[in-house]
Amino acid sequence: MSKIEQAYSCNIADAFEVFAGKWKPEIMWHLKTGPLRFNTLLKEMDGISQKMLTQQLREMQRDGLVTRTDYFEKPLRVEYTSTKLAESLRPIFSVLQQWTIEHGENVAQARRLYDEESKK
Repeated sequence: MSKIEQAYSCNIADAFEVFAGKWKPEIMWHLKTGPLRFNTLLKEMDGISQKMLTQQLREMQRDGLVTRTDYFEKPLRVEYTSTKLAESLRPIFSVLQQWTIEHGENVAQARRLYDEESKK
């Protein structure tokens, strides 16, 4: 396979693995205003466990979407910041948000109909 073919053979699933899921978009949304401490993120994100937030932040750090800054202070102060790579995803999220506004009710209706049919 040529380098050109390799460059265009990437599966969209690879992209979704980087930023999709239940928590990563919300983490990115909270970090858009600037650096946040771990406990602030934990408090602002309803329903996420400390373990899950840690896991998601580590994955995002590994993928280059967030940076972690440890200030080596007492008490321990760690901040997370979105990177330029994460910022480059904003237009994608804007399109997805617009799609949800335009089609969210259609999805909800389809789910209701499916659920009703499944009960029969």
